[in-house]
Amino acid sequence: MTTDKKTSAAPVKPGFFARLAKSDAWWALRGSLSAQLALLTGLVLIVLAAGAPFFSTQNPFDLATIDISFANLPPAWSEAGDPAFLFGTDDQGRDLWSAMLYGMRLSLVISVIAVALSILLGVSLGLVAGFAGGWVDSLLMRICDVMLSFPAILLALLIDGILRAALPAGEHPILPYAVLISAITLSGWVPYARTVRGMTLVERGREYVLSARVIGVRPAVILRRHILPNVLGPVFVLGTLHVATAILTEATLSFLGVGVPPTTPSLGTLIRIGSDFLFSGEWWITIFPGACLVALILSVNLVGDWLRDAFNPALHS
Repeated sequence: MTTDKKTSAAPVKPGFFARLAKSDAWWALRGSLSAQLALLTGLVLIVLAAGAPFFSTQNPFDLATIDISFANLPPAWSEAGDPAFLFGTDDQGRDLWSAMLYGMRLSLVISVIAVALSILLGVSLGLVAGFAGGWVDSLLMRICDVMLSFPAILLALLIDGILRAALPAGEHPILPYAVLISAITLSGWVPYARTVRGMTLVERGREYVLSARVIGVRPAVILRRHILPNVLGPVFVLGTLHVATAILTEATLSFLGVGVPPTTPSLGTLIRIGSDFLFSGEWWITIFPGACLVALILSVNLVGDWLRDAFNPALHS
């Protein structure tokens, strides 16, 4: 008698989109119209900013393409407008549409770099404080308390003064970017450290961590392999919300003159330039960059709210 040997096929692992369709994040997105609109708006703005050289009609960094005689032109649909400039021009003759795209790209790059550095610093210190405990925890938490007393604007002014005195004159063109990234990073890492520290205090008492310590696993390995993956959910939510705060901080600092110079297109500098001409009738220099800034920050905040709902297990029980 012969028997057919049937090899049992290994179960097929579901693909990314199949797992996404069953995830809490997808169900939270399907049930929120505001989150859908915010995600769509955010993606459109990010694509426009990333593809600024392709979607813009002028390079605002190229002085050869800028003509001062076209300064303060109204939008194209106005009677005195020029069809070549959809949203008009600023006081330097730059196409406002192109300047907004490049400025939004600059704001996003600075904000993402600063938030990434804040996450790296805050998560690292939070893990160390929560796992080590004792005087290490007390010292790091007191540092957090001190940092909370320094607003980003004050930190930016302090860092700007220190770097201008420390760096040679030839390095001053890169100074505004270093000031912005440093100020946003130093003022933004504390929430990550506090959140991760609290979760680490809970995780370090669980059985799998105690078992790893008993068998002699090094603390660095325990933090990286066991505790870190369990604390990243809230960090992602905080990071998304922090991006919106960082964009607003960059625009505020640039508006106050601590950020990028007026010759560099940024949403903050465009709003500052437009404020000088607002009461003389050139409203478009402030209104359009301001509306773009509001749309970008609002969409990122709403996406962060969606992620917070998706990662909150109490809403799915």
